Formats: sequence, structure tokens, C-alpha cells
Amino acid sequence: MFTGIIEGLGTIAAIRPSGRSKRLLIDADFPLDQTKIGDSIAISGVCLTVIIMAGKRFGVDISPETIAKTTFGTAKTGDRVNLERALRLSDRIDGHLVSGHVDGIGTIKNKKKADNSIIVVINVPEFLSRYMITKGSVAVDGISLTINNRSRDCFDVSIIPHTAKLTTVGFKKVGDHVNIETDMIGKYIENFIAEKPANNINKETGQRSVDMQFLTRTGFL
Repeated sequence: MFTGIIEGLGTIAAIRPSGRSKRLLIDADFPLDQTKIGDSIAISGVCLTVIIMAGKRFGVDISPETIAKTTFGTAKTGDRVNLERALRLSDRIDGHLVSGHVDGIGTIKNKKKADNSIIVVINVPEFLSRYMITKGSVAVDGISLTINNRSRDCFDVSIIPHTAKLTTVGFKKVGDHVNIETDMIGKYIENFIAEKPANNINKETGQRSVDMQFLTRTGFL
């Protein structure tokens, strides 16, 4: 589990294909103290397992599923990536709960200056935007951001100078692809509602299931 608060940047030092899979070697810009083989690191929002560890360099294996669903399908040696090590239970959660399981890919549609911020507009397919709400959270390349506005095919976020300086979003260009992970809470709610039994009664417990009427009646909507 992650928070979407990026620790620092890294650079893809090497890509070694293995059938439909890949092994990446990544050089971190910061010390990876106490990081060991078997630990999880979110690389541009993708949760991966460390299988090689040597100083600031570490290696990860990427499965065909991850290659198909993330920007690692087109990654190149020299690409810069966002890095965040897994959350400790004693840590503060300064962003939002991020699983590192990317839902799909978005494309940067526009970037424009707005006072001290940069407004970034990102195109996404509808199967991603349906889980987004105005002022809700989204992870873009692993960065926890707040959605300013959303429509069926895009959303926009404000990037403050600190975030632009410390993450890849500062130098991403129009047309670049980004990994998108939507807020997991919406997906859980949809699943609960979609799988409710007939007559809204759980046959095993005899309790009423969660549906839109229940959420409205109890003040969630």
C-alpha cells in the first residue's frame, strides 16, 4: 500500500526482455536505506517487487499483464520514473490510499500555467472516468492528486511547483502517456451494489444489502 507522495525520482538504467516479460534495472536519485529484496516499490504508480538490490540500483520483473496495462509497454532506457516505497503502518497518510495496481493509461491533453500552478488536462477512457468525482483523488504516475473537474473523457488537476519539481509530471509533455489508478472506494461500492441479491436481502445473513437507496437513506449521498 502507498500514499501517492513521491519520495524521489529514478532513471531506467537497463531493460532486459524475457519472452513477453521484462526486467528493469533502475537507479534511484536517493539512498534506498533499509530496502531489501522482496520489498514493494511503486514505480510511476506501478507496485513492483524488488528482486535485485545494490546500493541505489535495484531491479524488478514486469509481467505481461503489467506491460499490457501500463506505460511500461513503451518504456525506454533513460526514462525518468517516480519512486515511492511501501507505506509503513506507523507513517502518516499525506496523500490517499494507493494500491499500485494501475487501472489504465491516460494521455496528457493540455498543460497551461495558472498563477503558481500548472493545470494538466488528461484524456482517459470512460471506464476510468466513471470512478472519478470532482474534488476526489486520483493517482497519476503514482502521484496523489485532487481532481479539479472531470467529464466523460477527461479530467484536470493542479500541479504546484513543489510537485512539478520533485516528480515526472513537471516535464511530461502534451501527448505523453501516464498511468492512472482511480480511488478504490468507488470500485468497492460499485461491486457491492452490482452483486446485491434479489429483494435486497442477503440470503446468508438476512441483512439488507447496500444499494443507492440505502446510501441515500443513511446520508452517504
